[in-house]
Amino acid sequence: MSQTTDAATPLARPLRADAQRNRDELLRRATEVFTERGTEASLEEIARRAGVGIGTLYRHFPSRDVLIEAAYRQEVETLCDGVDELLAHHPADEALALWMRSFAVYVVHKRGMATALKSLLGVDSPLFAQSHDRIRGAIGTLLDAAARSGAVRDDIAPDDLLRAMGGICMAADTADPSGRTDRLIGLLIDGLRYGAPGAGRS
Repeated sequence: MSQTTDAATPLARPLRADAQRNRDELLRRATEVFTERGTEASLEEIARRAGVGIGTLYRHFPSRDVLIEAAYRQEVETLCDGVDELLAHHPADEALALWMRSFAVYVVHKRGMATALKSLLGVDSPLFAQSHDRIRGAIGTLLDAAARSGAVRDDIAPDDLLRAMGGICMAADTADPSGRTDRLIGLLIDGLRYGAPGAGRS
């Protein structure tokens, strides 16, 4: 039975500040390298980019599988934890659009990791259900805020928007904000605004 889920959860005792920085940088670099080269990429390369030795990597992540799962979780957390800050600094419909672009980047990053984890943990792993629930909750928060402001329609379910975003990511196959993904997200946002009480207001 796989031990990755337990090993990838936060440690019971808080890490020292320097150790936490190392762990965070390792996760950032792991996502970067896995996105570029796949989940079989060199762990030594990840450690090198993070500016630490391979021993430090293994102290935080005892195996490749543990590192993949931790990087996957970190991507989900980063995506979902940014919702409140977006809403605090942007109008709700703009916050939704910005988050949708971040979601497109997340999809690119997680593809290889998700495939590896499904092989390791199984497609029915609670990890994927938990991740889906967090993402659906983030979408719901953004949609509710935008609908309350009158900027988008109030009849859009989070699951519907999640499916639409999944289709965009599959069709565009890129997270380039100046490319097709960005244009398709713009069209989707226009559709969400159509018929909204505040649509067309200056």
